[in-house]
Amino acid sequence: MANTMARSFLQAVASEEVTPPLRVVQMEGLAVLKIIKHCKEFSPALVTGQLLGLDVGSVLEVTNCFPFPIREDDEEIEADGANYQLEMMRCLREVNVDNNTVGWYQSTLMGLYQTVELIETFMNYQENIRRCVCIIYDPSKSNQGVLALKALKLSDSFMELYRNNEFNGDKLREKKVTWVDIFEEIPIKVSNSALISAFMTELEPDSPVAQCDFDRLQLSTSSFMERNLEFMIECMEDLSAEQNRFQYYYRNVSRQQAQQQAWLQKRRTENIARKAAGEELLPEEDPSNPIFKPIPEPSRLDSYLINNQIANYCNQINGVAGQNFSRLYLMKALHEN
Repeated sequence: MANTMARSFLQAVASEEVTPPLRVVQMEGLAVLKIIKHCKEFSPALVTGQLLGLDVGSVLEVTNCFPFPIREDDEEIEADGANYQLEMMRCLREVNVDNNTVGWYQSTLMGLYQTVELIETFMNYQENIRRCVCIIYDPSKSNQGVLALKALKLSDSFMELYRNNEFNGDKLREKKVTWVDIFEEIPIKVSNSALISAFMTELEPDSPVAQCDFDRLQLSTSSFMERNLEFMIECMEDLSAEQNRFQYYYRNVSRQQAQQQAWLQKRRTENIARKAAGEELLPEEDPSNPIFKPIPEPSRLDSYLINNQIANYCNQINGVAGQNFSRLYLMKALHEN
């Protein structure tokens, strides 16, 4: 009996250690509205806030949120911001509201969020929270009639490389990590209580057409396309600069290898002469020689992030262009009728 109880206890402990992968982020409608309101009020300025909720199995529930004060460079103001967060958590705990941190949200402009700062924030959260997400909201894209809301997390393989600062080509090939493996997008599910759903049904107008439906029919999306193309051109220039940096590194490596071969050939010739004279041979490696000092390989993190950002801009341009063609064909059919 004792062995059975001990075995069941060990099995229970082992089962608790195995955490299921995160499958979906379930957000309360109130939390979504708070995020949208905060981001739109300060647009085009970028804002952030805290996500509160529960981590239940493969579902991360976001039940509430609150905004962060606008960041300043002054250290005293940053300290006040930290005190503000602690005070907000204490107040929420006193009124019996979920005060477990599950991540943060932030606004973005034209989908520009793939930065080193985002990765560093993820790593800081990961020190205290096993699973956390970042909710990205883009007000500029939402003006096109779509809800530009996405949940992101860092992949486990990328976090391991980032902790060890191993972004050279050999490690990336060994771990099979490419630029598409940095972030993982988690599906978002918006849920409401039955009482709120019934209340929203009562508030629905008699007309089945809402304002967002009219926004989808706007033909003047040239400004959105132009800004996406401008940002993508800037990313292409940054990527070209990164490629030039790597080409310079490989040229230096080739030059160093040629110098090493020339020095080694000279040393071998000298050793043949010393051997014939019965003298002691010299070593074929000289660590004090600068040509044997390895050249550090540049980090590939920036190029990976730039590739991610370019892919994001391409997807946005592709989506907007497809919608524009659909609208044009629709308007053509209406004019013919």
